[in-house]
Amino acid sequence: MESLQYKLNHTNDFLYGIELVSSRGMIEDGKAVRTRQMADALGACEQTYWVSITDNAGGNPTLSPMSLGRPILYGGKEVVIHLSCKEFNRNGLESEAWQLASEGFHNILALSGDAPIFGHGGNAKGVFDIDSVALISMLSEMNNGMEYKSFPNSKKIHKLSETNFFTGCAFTNFKYHENEVIPQYLKLEKKIENGADFVIIQIGYDSRKMHEVLAYMDQRQINTPVIGNVYLLNCGVAKIFYDKKIPGVVVPDRLFKITEGLRSSPDKGKAFFLELAAKQSAIYRGLGYRGSYFGGVHHYEDLQKIYAIEKSFAKDDWKIFAKEIAYNRPGEFYLYEEDKQTGLSIPGQLTESYASSLKNRQRGSWGYKFSHMMHKMMFTPNATISKIGAKLVNGAKDKMQGPKVMRTIEHASKVVMFGCKDCGDCSLPDIAYLCPESQCAKNQRNGPCGGTRDGLCEVHDFECIWARAYDRLKPSGAELHLLDHVPVVQDQALRGTSSWANTWLGRDHHGKKEAKALLQVKLDNKNALKKS
Repeated sequence: MESLQYKLNHTNDFLYGIELVSSRGMIEDGKAVRTRQMADALGACEQTYWVSITDNAGGNPTLSPMSLGRPILYGGKEVVIHLSCKEFNRNGLESEAWQLASEGFHNILALSGDAPIFGHGGNAKGVFDIDSVALISMLSEMNNGMEYKSFPNSKKIHKLSETNFFTGCAFTNFKYHENEVIPQYLKLEKKIENGADFVIIQIGYDSRKMHEVLAYMDQRQINTPVIGNVYLLNCGVAKIFYDKKIPGVVVPDRLFKITEGLRSSPDKGKAFFLELAAKQSAIYRGLGYRGSYFGGVHHYEDLQKIYAIEKSFAKDDWKIFAKEIAYNRPGEFYLYEEDKQTGLSIPGQLTESYASSLKNRQRGSWGYKFSHMMHKMMFTPNATISKIGAKLVNGAKDKMQGPKVMRTIEHASKVVMFGCKDCGDCSLPDIAYLCPESQCAKNQRNGPCGGTRDGLCEVHDFECIWARAYDRLKPSGAELHLLDHVPVVQDQALRGTSSWANTWLGRDHHGKKEAKALLQVKLDNKNALKKS
């Protein structure tokens, strides 16, 4: 059987995948047995090319995805394992990745993950040491032969065997506000830039937004395969999605009213939901997606019905369905204008309201302007204050803290102005001078997660830090540079030390990035001289 990587990169085949959700308890328990039976049926199903297995979906504790994945993989079916950052730090994620590679699991869906919820003894604490971008970057390094030092100050560099991960990422543009949608597109680019090989979009019920993803990628000349998400609804799940109880997923009012009306029907809407799933899959095929990813399917018979319904459609029926499946919300942000004939996007033609906002920018906040001015004055490399600061720190008794008076001023001012948590590896200049440690439930440093609810954090009812950062940058025309700093991997060894000192002496991620860039320039120049 050809690999998923080969199929997506070297054929034009439209591939069906299905999501299996692992359950809590041992593999011999009732629910796990039913899932295994479903897996066995999928193993013999020629139409289903790959099976995807979740990793503590929704933040719930469940059986490891590898436990379900082994018999499927060893039975000859392609398996995609979800790997998320919510329960493991970077070392734990690396260990998981080595185990996956060793057991033959090469397809990974790299996720930041939902915030953990109720578990043994109460709510669990999320780890989020790194995020999806940093995880994708790490997996890419492993593919290239990860290099490491036995000790931080060691001069000897070891290189590990190369892995062969085919890494996927998740993406959503099914958001309400501009300051949610645009950062998601920017983060998608960064995921691909750092090694994502394929994309699975989030659950949504709006064909125009489905098309907008491909239109954006075409405009940006991104050729990464994209797979559409098809979730088999029922009346109960539609209510959960409508109430926004699942991070990043929403059922708009018009669709919800239809689902509520089906509660009293003899089949509780089953026929409608099966046909809706088949129609969505047909739309993805017609638009040029590379496959459909089915979720919410708990019975093999239902999957077979969806396949049969889709097969019964004529080639161009999807165009009719695209006009029909346009469940959006009044005032929802779109990047491109609507084609009134098709109900899809007009690629490259910005919506009138968005284009107008780019020409008539609002006045920026004084808080951002002041912070930006002070940071530029204090931390621009080789600037006067930067040189003086480095000299003071080098002369201090404790070079990790710097002079006591300076450290006191730093701590007091940053706590008052930014809610600083003294992480020592400061990302304030990366996020328009907003602190991810104190103002982001997941400490996301490489862009927003996909869990916002109409601009609000999935965990706390305050505005997403990345939406606020976008709004801070837009008045100056810098909003599309929001993620230019990516990727950032926070160094926990600096926690509790002076971030000013760390920036001046090049110990934080800013300094490491500059040193890496300088080394690359030197290597490029050296190679150029050799060629000449």
